Amino acid sequence: MVTPPAPYFPSRFGRSRARRAFALIEALAASVVLGLGLVAVMGLTARAIAAQTRGERLAIAAMLADERLNLVLASGIEGYESSFALRGRCEEPFEDYSYEVVINEGSAGDPAFVIAEIYWKSGGRDQSISVETLIAPRLGDDPDPDRRPDETVDRSE
Repeated sequence: MVTPPAPYFPSRFGRSRARRAFALIEALAASVVLGLGLVAVMGLTARAIAAQTRGERLAIAAMLADERLNLVLASGIEGYESSFALRGRCEEPFEDYSYEVVINEGSAGDPAFVIAEIYWKSGGRDQSISVETLIAPRLGDDPDPDRRPDETVDRSE
């Protein structure tokens, strides 16, 4: 007589291996997804830092150009060239920047066209910003009047 085969009951040991293999595959997949996410975040951080640095440089350059135009305005078109250089390196702490001021004087009484350009290097490339404006000449006999008061003010009282 032939005996029927014994029913197959998978052992607990075989099931445990399958579960551990599945858990290992899940852990590897999660590691890959996490790694890709970290790479993306690091790339975005680098781009954000570069954009912030570029913005800081542009803000400093705009401030330096504005300063040059204010010097032209304060000293007058005629007096600027005798008091300040038309080109040069900016003072500390902005010695990485240089400037050039171009004054195209208008005809009698017309405003002068003034250009202030700021230059700097960033990332090995030359960068620049240019600001243009019109500045009217000073009219009258005394282009730089004495602004001291007639009487001394006593502030001790």
